[in-house]
Amino acid sequence: MSRIELTNPDQITDERAETLAQIKGAFGLVPNMFRAVANSPAALRSMWAQFGALGGGVLGAKLGEMVAVAVADRNRCDYCLSAHTMLGKKAGATTAEMTSAQSGQSDDPRAAAVLALAVTLVDKRGQIADSDVQAARDAGLSQEEIVETVAHVALNVFTNYINVALDVPVDFTRVSLTR
Repeated sequence: MSRIELTNPDQITDERAETLAQIKGAFGLVPNMFRAVANSPAALRSMWAQFGALGGGVLGAKLGEMVAVAVADRNRCDYCLSAHTMLGKKAGATTAEMTSAQSGQSDDPRAAAVLALAVTLVDKRGQIADSDVQAARDAGLSQEEIVETVAHVALNVFTNYINVALDVPVDFTRVSLTR
């Protein structure tokens, strides 16, 4: 049971209604995470805008979802792990790719470099060293890809914390954490 009331999107008529309608259009329903976040109009606007901005970024949807599952597993967020595994498959990832990404691994060199940076950011709580950034550069990541990876990690830490702290019920096919 959630530690916070999940809003009912059908009963919201204020500024949140338009954002929730967009979310419903994207998912076919309003997932529980957004129903929890909708208790704060500012948090809802922020989260949805970040998803939209990063969804059109240089990393692309598939790699963004791979980062999300790596971050979710490290933060023990079964909600995000389950949701982003499904979204990753919709973005073209195979089950094997999503399972590997969950552990911060990929056979694709670019994805492997992004995932390595992402898990380093989470494991070191952002306190990475010059050598960590240099390793990303040496692996071929551009400055844009490096900055965008940090942004993806930050967004996913936000969503992980919402779901873990508030014990939001998982409304996707559950995927098992490895950590």
